[in-house]
Amino acid sequence: MARPDERPGRGTSPRPGRARAATHRSLVRSIPLLPAVVLLAIFLLGPVISSFYGSFTNASLSGASAQDSAFVGFDNYAALFADPDFPKSVMLTLVFLVASAIVGQNVLGLGLALLMRSSNRLVRSLVGTFVVTAWVLPEIVASFAAYAFFNDTGTLNNLLAAVGIDGPNWLYALPMLSVILANIWRGTAFSMLVYSAALQDVPQEITESAEVDGARGWQRLVFITIPMIRRSISTNLMLTTLQTLSVFTLIFVMTGGGPGTDSSTLPVLAYQEAFQFGQLGFGTAIATIMLLVGAAFSVAYIRALKPEVD
Repeated sequence: MARPDERPGRGTSPRPGRARAATHRSLVRSIPLLPAVVLLAIFLLGPVISSFYGSFTNASLSGASAQDSAFVGFDNYAALFADPDFPKSVMLTLVFLVASAIVGQNVLGLGLALLMRSSNRLVRSLVGTFVVTAWVLPEIVASFAAYAFFNDTGTLNNLLAAVGIDGPNWLYALPMLSVILANIWRGTAFSMLVYSAALQDVPQEITESAEVDGARGWQRLVFITIPMIRRSISTNLMLTTLQTLSVFTLIFVMTGGGPGTDSSTLPVLAYQEAFQFGQLGFGTAIATIMLLVGAAFSVAYIRALKPEVD
């Protein structure tokens, strides 16, 4: 007969043999994941480590350091923080992120998802086709389309001229506004699809009950719909932020980072320093800072928007 302290439910720890067996089974189940972990380490972690080390060297595209770069410590970072273009680039990047990803794509994507949920099939088809088309276009094609739209003699100014309005040179006078609107047009479809799928999981009877109880549309959205799709909001915010942080082609095709440095976000500045001026180590330091910015946003989203555990 078992002693009282060995009976089940008494809070006793499992036997060492059972613990070892459970650990062994867990290791066996993890073996199929090993090739994937190795590939991730080679193709993701490897370049990150190589890039991080490169930011501490004087590697360049020409000269003696192109063949034999040397370790220079924090010289690149010291020069970077002393560069007057760097804080401006950081500020432009944050404005671009907040306006086009956090606010633009998410708010518009959620609005379109709600519109398509409550509309008829014809409206859903027209809106879905128009919005998704911008997303499925190759990035270079979408970039040239946006350039043709915002150009001085482009589509937007021609439409304004048709109603008697003399439009400005958008890409010169308002470069950041132009690329923000273009990125919203380009990326809203992703948010719309994510939120459309999330709204399918919101029970219709709950919103109908709230409507019967007198809740208005905005109250149902704020107090019922949004809390129930918090997990999707957190995921979509993180994905759109990281995707927007790495946008390069759209800005480079539309404005080239100009006029001057008025639209030089961190990816554009890193490209200019690394490949136009040949300072690979300096440009890699900028890319490392951009990686840290993305990591900070990811941690903030996970901590602030993590759903409560039931």
